[in-house]
Parts: sequence; structure tokens; C-alpha cells
Amino acid sequence: GEATFISDPPGKNTSDTLKGGGTSTAALISAVSNAKTSVVIQSPYLVLPQCAETIFQELIKHNVTIRVNTNSLASTDNLMAFSGYLNQRDSLLDMGFEIFEFKPHPAIQQQLLERYPKLQQRAPIFAIHAKSMVIDSDTLFVGTFNFDPRSAHLNTEIGVLLTNNYLAQQVEQAIETDMRPENSWNARSNNADAHAGWFKRFKAFLLSLLPLEPLL
Repeated sequence: GEATFISDPPGKNTSDTLKGGGTSTAALISAVSNAKTSVVIQSPYLVLPQCAETIFQELIKHNVTIRVNTNSLASTDNLMAFSGYLNQRDSLLDMGFEIFEFKPHPAIQQQLLERYPKLQQRAPIFAIHAKSMVIDSDTLFVGTFNFDPRSAHLNTEIGVLLTNNYLAQQVEQAIETDMRPENSWNARSNNADAHAGWFKRFKAFLLSLLPLEPLL
């Protein structure tokens, strides 16, 4: 299928306002804007810049389903990024997003631990670090781009955007596996934050009060 390699040049944003976008941002905006039926995203962090919110609002108005698999408070390793998501979560759900928050001990870990028996002794916390997106079960993006302002406006990112029905559906199925109830909490019907320790919840709350979103 057709494949496009996307990369940002070093120093893609010299603006003090961190609103300059970049090559990768523009390419993904163009791809998402053309969605007809569905967008499925897996990203460790979910902090949408204003431009992305506008695009997704328009898609949802046209009956495009938006499903996202991201880390829960219990599984995340980045409380600052999670605090930005915490401030947006309710509005994203109200907008029509379907959000699934990955569990720190998902059922799928058993398949992985069979490959690494020594890990069973330490009971590791599992977390999402993949950055992938499937549009209309046909167009696939895999790369370094997180769905947050830093990737959109500051960090130099790379990735591959390709049209390949077979590969796109494979990745979509893998993401949907991670979204299953045994692996993720549905943010609309579950209070996943309650499964994190009280101190982690407290720190995330304090961070959510700070004006950090442009830096996340």
C-alpha cells in the first residue's frame, strides 16, 4: 500500500507560545479530518490541543466514532500529562469520545508473562506506551507522536502513515483487545481513578490545578 514517512525538522517550533505545530501535526490533522466512519487511537497520554478538539467535534457531528485507549491513573508513569487529561476527560466524554483506561494489571499480561517468567516475581505495572491510530479501518499511523501539546507543537516526531487495509485492521484489533473490560476500564462507566493510591490521586489533583497544559 501507499506509505508516507513523516518527520519534523529539529527546532520545529521557535515560538514562545508553543502553538506552531509542525510537519507531523499537519499530516495527522489532514489524515484525521478525512475520516468517514471511525478513528481508533492508542496513546499513553491524551491531552488534546484546542485545534484537535475542534476537529474531533466536527467528526463526531458527522457520526464518526472516536475510540481512545490510554493509561489510567493507576498505570500512568507521567502524572503531569495525566493531570491535563484529568482536566479534559469529562468534556471529551460529553463530546462523544469513547475512552478506555488501561489497567495496571490487565488480563493480557498473562500472555506476556509467559514469555518472561522472571517478571512474575516482581508483579510489574503494565502501561501503554504505543502511539498508533487507525482511520476507517484502512489508514494506519504508527510513530512517536503522543496526542498532547508537546508532540503537536514542540517535540520533533517521526512516524509512518500508510494505507493498508490488512495492517490497519491488525493494529485496530490489537487496540480493541487492550480496550476489553479485562484489560481497560471504560471511562464513561467506571471510576478508574479509585484504583490508584490516595497519594497518587492527590498529586494528580494538585497538578490539575496548575496552568500546565501548553507544556504537557
